[in-house]
Amino acid sequence: MHCSFCGANDTKVINSRLVADGSQVRRRRACLACGERFSTFETAALILPRLIKSDGSCQLFDEGKLRVGMQRALEKRPVSMQQIEAALVRIKHKLRSSGEREIKSMVVGDLVIGELHKLDEVAYIRFASVYLCFQNLNEFREEINRLSSESIKE
Repeated sequence: MHCSFCGANDTKVINSRLVADGSQVRRRRACLACGERFSTFETAALILPRLIKSDGSCQLFDEGKLRVGMQRALEKRPVSMQQIEAALVRIKHKLRSSGEREIKSMVVGDLVIGELHKLDEVAYIRFASVYLCFQNLNEFREEINRLSSESIKE
């Protein structure tokens, strides 16, 4: 860590403690060159991977776009905002924990469809109809029949 006063590279940590909700560490430091003391605040850099679209282009992960897509599928369904937010947190956690810097957008779609399947079957079908590119009514029927047979087994 560089000294805020003289710019020297050698500093010593005198004290460390968690601040706020525990997501940040406050460190009291002393410069070994000039003796001045200063504080630093450190947070973990949790970066979501870039998305590789089906056409090969890359774009940054957009949580807002993900939220809007899920809300559109869940429109007028008995699912609370807390449930939606929890699903978003799970999706982001899975993306971060993958350790990948770039990930295919289909992986995100698969995570969304999995979360919607758990939250609401109607929302799942709505999203699946676009995501899986249903071409006709028979494809809808097949997916609904598959869902129905899964429900019976549970």
